[in-house]
Amino acid sequence: MKNKNVYFRDWGLLDYQQAWNRQEEVFASVVNVKTANRNNGTDTPTPNYLIFVEHPHVYTLGKSGKLENLLLDEHSLKEKQATFYKINRGGDITYHGPGQIVGYPILDLDNFFTDIHLYLRTLEEAIILTLGEYGIEAGRYPGYTGVWLDPDNDKARKICAMGVRCSRWVTMHGFAFNVNTNLGYFKNIIPCGIDDKDVTSMERELGRKVDVDEVKEILKGKIAGLFEMEIIV
Repeated sequence: MKNKNVYFRDWGLLDYQQAWNRQEEVFASVVNVKTANRNNGTDTPTPNYLIFVEHPHVYTLGKSGKLENLLLDEHSLKEKQATFYKINRGGDITYHGPGQIVGYPILDLDNFFTDIHLYLRTLEEAIILTLGEYGIEAGRYPGYTGVWLDPDNDKARKICAMGVRCSRWVTMHGFAFNVNTNLGYFKNIIPCGIDDKDVTSMERELGRKVDVDEVKEILKGKIAGLFEMEIIV
């Protein structure tokens, strides 16, 4: 039986390593239910989670990424009060920091649809629809994941990066959506390994700070609608 109930959690501002550890625990708990069902012939519904969080300054490198895309040494990282982690998601290097909504959907896709490409496209669509509520027209850049502005011309710039892991159709990691993000930190990396495209934020596009909590509520609603979820707070 498909369980489309999704527990929503907002972890606030949380150290990246602590959040990663928590993610791994939640992910393991979902996988354990699936494993027990298979081994015991039971049909216990697998839980789903949608987690929002902000991180202190941190750079993360996906398993397919290149270390040379980090343009800082250990000393420079300390000067910028930033940390660095190699992690087990797809994708290359990206930055997380205050003013950025990081989303970690930990979903059993057997409850929704077992198509990882559709999963990524659906997350992208939720961001695109959220930006539309603020009059920002966004779309996709052919050949790349994430959400882009002006993807069809030389002004293309990314506003949301994505990198996920999926095992036994259970997802983790997710997206990083720039709301009021300090874009200067992106100058210390080659974002997602793309050296000829800019990065932007809602604040930069609108010329003003944006209410992050308001954006979270809109985004949560868009994700719930597209996945036909029932959000449980």
